[in-house]
Amino acid sequence: MGGFFGVVSESDCVCDVFYGTDYHSHLGTRRGGIAVVDDQGYIHRKIHDISNAQFRSKFDDDIGHFKGPAGIGIISDYEDQPLVIVGKFGKFAIVTVGKINNIDEIVHRAFDGGSIHFSEYTMGEYSPTEIVAMLICRRSSLLEGLEYAQRVIDGSCSILVLYQGNIYAARDRYGRTPVILGRKPGAMAVSMESTAFPNLEYEVTRELGPGEIVELTAAGDRRLRSPGNTMKMCTFFWVYYGYPSSCYEGVNTESARYRNGASMAEMDRDILPDIDSICGIPDSGIAHAIGYSNAAGKPYQRSFVKYTPTWPRSFMPQNQELRNLVAKMKLVPVQEQIENKRMLFCDDSIVRGTQFRDTAARLYERGAKEVHMRSACPPLLFGCRFLNFSRSRCELDLAARRAIAKLEGTTELTSEIIAPYLVYNSPEYLAMVEEIRRELNLTTLKFQSLDRLLAAIGIPADRMCTYCWNGRDVENETPELEF
Repeated sequence: MGGFFGVVSESDCVCDVFYGTDYHSHLGTRRGGIAVVDDQGYIHRKIHDISNAQFRSKFDDDIGHFKGPAGIGIISDYEDQPLVIVGKFGKFAIVTVGKINNIDEIVHRAFDGGSIHFSEYTMGEYSPTEIVAMLICRRSSLLEGLEYAQRVIDGSCSILVLYQGNIYAARDRYGRTPVILGRKPGAMAVSMESTAFPNLEYEVTRELGPGEIVELTAAGDRRLRSPGNTMKMCTFFWVYYGYPSSCYEGVNTESARYRNGASMAEMDRDILPDIDSICGIPDSGIAHAIGYSNAAGKPYQRSFVKYTPTWPRSFMPQNQELRNLVAKMKLVPVQEQIENKRMLFCDDSIVRGTQFRDTAARLYERGAKEVHMRSACPPLLFGCRFLNFSRSRCELDLAARRAIAKLEGTTELTSEIIAPYLVYNSPEYLAMVEEIRRELNLTTLKFQSLDRLLAAIGIPADRMCTYCWNGRDVENETPELEF
């Protein structure tokens, strides 16, 4: 998905930008970049491939060559950023996080409107950040350009722009991703993760509202565009994306996961007497499992430990075979906690299901008596339209979709076919879950209900995006493209 960080300071900001950006390493694993403006107004930029190395290790040798009072940094899945752009109102550096569904239409309209070429083209795709920069430059001022881009993009896009020594921060139209402001004496910072602030001695001042745009200077922030009325924050930040120490909309990620795990345990009183241990799938499943364990009165034990020195998150490789290999290599079994044990695992979600099917097979091979699975969220039935949670090209990659296709005898899954499977504990829902259970070879399988998940987080349902579970979103959300 990606995450960004920026600083405007009365003194040199490079150290803060470097470490603040690094605190977003869990959000992306392929590309990292920094841009800093010096005292003469020149923008210095560096981008590295971080797919096989940590962000810090790639930029250690570069940091001494940067110096300046303002800078932005980003870690992303695949796109080179920041970009340095020269437009009608001057030079600026830009980073973005989001997903542009109508990018091809925008590009074609741009060509028809006189744009000659685009220079960034990675993995057979246009650069979303370059497209956003082009949209910004179609207006007479930076603010008008940011407003215009937010208005015409179908999907989501949060933006940082480094311009004339200050930072312009824009949260995406419906607030699907967090944008958080922090302050310390003589400096202002903007981040997607509040985790980045404490060790750099920033205090959180506030979070931007949906569609809000601000200008940051070393002295503070100035609102340029007021937030909209509709919020659709991605619920997956509390389920999976978010770092345990981060807070969004006033709700801590780790605490929400504890509550969610406890909620799942409440539904399992019938099988708990026979369970030997509660286990979490590293990393995001651990907090859900701890909450489950505490509520169930059953010991939390690690039957797998993650080999953290070298292995990144396993969903990043595009090749399924490579994803499976990474998932296997990073989890090392603890034989004493597996043999002759009845284990219940909590994981943040079941996406494709292939990785845990292999994990279950390894557990049985090592002598496990029973392997139970609890997903911390409902079955994923719709590919995300707003964030690059998974870059899969086909929704039938989703385990829940495959199960419905098998039950219905067709891969043409219309909304009418899917509708009864969305009803928690309906006959169709239970048949879908049973089909997934058989495919993964589990003793039992349950998914958290959407109502219970939202209650564990504690934010009103109408302010949360739940599209990946129920296909529902803002009515008439698709914007009209104005060229």
